[in-house]
Amino acid sequence: MDQELYDEFGNYIGPDMDDSEEEGSEDEEEEEDDEEEREQQGPAGPEGMADDVDASEGQIVLHEDKNYYPGAEEVYPGVNTVILDEDAQDLSEPILKPVKPKVFSVLESEVPELTVDPEFVQGLLESPQLCRNVAVVGHFHHGKTLFMDLLVGQTLVNPFDPAKETRYTDSRVDEQDRQMSVKSCPVSLVLPNTSGKSFLLNVIDCPGHPTFSDEASAGMRCSDGVVLVVDAVEGVMLNTVKMIEMAMLERLPVCVVLNKVDRLILELKLPPQDAYYKLVHTLEEVNTLMAKHWVGGSSPVDASCPPRCSPERGNVCFASAAHGWCFSLTSFAKIYTDYHGAAGLPLSPKEFSKRLRTFVQYILEPLYKMYSAALGEEPEELARTLREVGVSLSKPELHLDPKPLLKLIMGRFFGDCSGFVEMVSSCVPSPVEGARAKVAHCYSGSQSVEDPVFQAMVSCDPQGPLMVNVVKLYSDPTGTTFHALGRVYSGTLTAHSSVKVLGEAYSLDDEEDMAVCVLSLPGGRFRLGVPKVQAGNWVLIEGIDGPINKTATVTEGSGGGSQHTVEIFRPLAFNSIGQQRQQPAHGGDFPPAGLQLHRRGEARGGAFEPCRAPENGGGLEAHLEILPAGGTKVEESGEHVILGTGELYLDCVMHDLRRMYSDVEVKVADPVTAFCETVVETSALKCFSETPNKRNKLTMICEPLEEGLAEDIECGEVSMDWDRKQLGEFFQAKYDWDLLTARSIWAFGPDANGPNILVDDTLPSEVDKKLLAQVRGSVVQGFQWGCREGPLCDEPIRNTKFKILDASIAAEPIHRGGGQIIPTSRRVAYSAFLMATPRLMEPVFEMQIQAPADVVSSIFPVLARRRGHVVQDAPKPGAPFYTIKAYIPAIDSFGFETDLRAFTQGQAMCFQTFDHWSIVPGDPLDRNIVLHPLEPSMPQALARDFMVKTRRRKGLSEDVSVSKFFDDPMLLELAKQEQMAASNFGGMGGYGMDVGG
Repeated sequence: MDQELYDEFGNYIGPDMDDSEEEGSEDEEEEEDDEEEREQQGPAGPEGMADDVDASEGQIVLHEDKNYYPGAEEVYPGVNTVILDEDAQDLSEPILKPVKPKVFSVLESEVPELTVDPEFVQGLLESPQLCRNVAVVGHFHHGKTLFMDLLVGQTLVNPFDPAKETRYTDSRVDEQDRQMSVKSCPVSLVLPNTSGKSFLLNVIDCPGHPTFSDEASAGMRCSDGVVLVVDAVEGVMLNTVKMIEMAMLERLPVCVVLNKVDRLILELKLPPQDAYYKLVHTLEEVNTLMAKHWVGGSSPVDASCPPRCSPERGNVCFASAAHGWCFSLTSFAKIYTDYHGAAGLPLSPKEFSKRLRTFVQYILEPLYKMYSAALGEEPEELARTLREVGVSLSKPELHLDPKPLLKLIMGRFFGDCSGFVEMVSSCVPSPVEGARAKVAHCYSGSQSVEDPVFQAMVSCDPQGPLMVNVVKLYSDPTGTTFHALGRVYSGTLTAHSSVKVLGEAYSLDDEEDMAVCVLSLPGGRFRLGVPKVQAGNWVLIEGIDGPINKTATVTEGSGGGSQHTVEIFRPLAFNSIGQQRQQPAHGGDFPPAGLQLHRRGEARGGAFEPCRAPENGGGLEAHLEILPAGGTKVEESGEHVILGTGELYLDCVMHDLRRMYSDVEVKVADPVTAFCETVVETSALKCFSETPNKRNKLTMICEPLEEGLAEDIECGEVSMDWDRKQLGEFFQAKYDWDLLTARSIWAFGPDANGPNILVDDTLPSEVDKKLLAQVRGSVVQGFQWGCREGPLCDEPIRNTKFKILDASIAAEPIHRGGGQIIPTSRRVAYSAFLMATPRLMEPVFEMQIQAPADVVSSIFPVLARRRGHVVQDAPKPGAPFYTIKAYIPAIDSFGFETDLRAFTQGQAMCFQTFDHWSIVPGDPLDRNIVLHPLEPSMPQALARDFMVKTRRRKGLSEDVSVSKFFDDPMLLELAKQEQMAASNFGGMGGYGMDVGG
């Protein structure tokens, strides 16, 4: 090799090689020509014949490109295949998920065989005088559902198994698993009274746990009477008190069923005389509560004295639902008259019942003898004893276990539930008789005698304009469609007719026609289809649930004959209290789930995957539609808050949300409660604020309201719909207000029944009243906006009175529009609030604990650790347990029941309900308080702790800056006040407001 042609690195540096390049280019051109020829010849070869030689033969194929098996396209030609990358799907999740049908209710697909024909039921629907609408309410586990089994079993041809508890109205699977009612269940039954006359009873079985008291509110709204079920041993309990109070507020007559009388015989083993005194004591407790909560009768006849329940009045029944019997004095007297009828007893059952003066001798002692014979005698001797009283059993039945044997014996001795039907038919008014009082209480429209809609509802006219009050939605077994339970007040509702659905936020601009798909009568676990339903009856409507949120009013569609102006029925009202939070499993916030009692609370909870958020939101919206007291709100941070009534309520909400209405996994965070903001002093100085255009100026102060006034406003004792004279007389007589001030009330806030008051305290000599009246609406809007979201932590303001002291209003309308006045009114309300020693308020629960005497001492330390305290501790008369009444803050009540059962070895049972609001100890604006993470705060630091954590949760800054709500002149005035206070008293002690902007 010539060394001169290459450098020291071996690179060629000699002359150009022109010949080699030309040869290379010629070779490349020849190869391109050969390729073009092969392409033109095609696969058949140059002669048009198939080429047997494989084109890929001799080519180099990489290992990863070799095809050892046929591909999916070769095996299944024309099929679209999807290939998932490695680790794109979890191994536990199948590629093709199996179809899992969702069934959450045990509804029957076919109507069971009934004792009456559907035509007979349709005939009763056309006779509202033979219809009774009642709600069955009571405390937890007092036997309401088993009592409903007793009624439902009488209407079925095939009776229930006496050895099992059917719980027919617990139609949901989770209710059967929990062995407790979660949702109310309506049932329409045809039952005879003692004289054999049939009545159509529309009965709604309401849950007994205080957490689900909202279901009872919806049930009472569509009822004409209440059947209160009371355990003969436990007597009046917490939810019994709530139900009596709600019934009195709804002005409904109350009938009492003393259930579980068998416990007096078998458990407590009381002699008949003592059992009589126990029953009398329980009835007296009920009558005392009815007199306490009575608000006046619905008619002048009963307006003078409170109602009273007693057996001789016919509104008390005695029952043992577990053993299948029920009687009243009339039905028991009928047993005597039927037995001694051959002897020529001339008295009727009603007349004879009035002569049963000795309840022990004529009723309790025979009852005790029946139990002792059934449980203590041999089968042969028992058969002879039963034949004497007209009861016959077969040999296999005589050898049954004690419980089914008792059911058979007592059921055949007492017969049907005619005593209960007699009580309801005589003590509860028919829809025609009770229409006037019901419409006056529930209808929000005109109640003038000249209004044809009102007159049609009062007379229960089936030919009048259609008016239906929908009180609740019920889901189908799959949770995809809903049936609306409504009461027809006037007119006739026909299947497949066009109707208008007016929601709670009804306006003339958003009416919508919807077709009614199916009408049916509720049967517990089945639906009985009907072609039409007349006034006075209940009906389940399918196909109108779209625009309904909780309650609605259904009236005639645009094609109806009459086009009258109608208003909606009043929505069910609740008050908010608690909260629970939900956080997403993969970041982000999910709606919280809330707390609520008869007054409503909020809660926050759980998490979801962001990609599934729309599906989950739809499930949440669908679920909240069927909860009378449930609700949701969205914070500024983007998280949602679900409103409920307690821990159990939230647990049921999350169960349905996860499994029934959506397939989203939700992780629940720690629950919290809602707070309120209030003041304890009058504003330290007159606070003023100017509009952005500097043409208007408002001056306000605020001060706390008198004790009890906020509750009166919330309960409707006083209303802004009254005239000025009536308002002045109320405030002057009850709260010793100045008459001029009382007549100068502008509004309640944050709504028409809000616990805050705005008062015009200006003088005509200083303020142009005409100009001020022109901006009254804008000032009220700003005031209500401020009351809805307070300055401390965006929680509602409560128990506060705002006074307008001065106002300078521009004369030109263009300078005093709502955009100028509304935010200014809100800002001056905030500044007056912050100058009046603001405080936080928290909800406090009343708690009733039932426990044996030997574990009572273990309850006190559990309450003390949660800032709770006992106010009453006493044994239950005639029962082997103690009843403890205590108060505990709602925020400390979460998990209390679990701790209580752990400390008492499961022997204590507690129930809680909202009672009142209480001021949280400490100053929420005190910056000298140092909050340590993961450590409980001291009592005087609780207010600061709650405020800071609530602001963090809502995405706000950790502290309140006064510069947001004060104008520059106000800041200067405030600085002067602080300087004077510092010189006179050595400073303000670190008062936590930033006045520096």
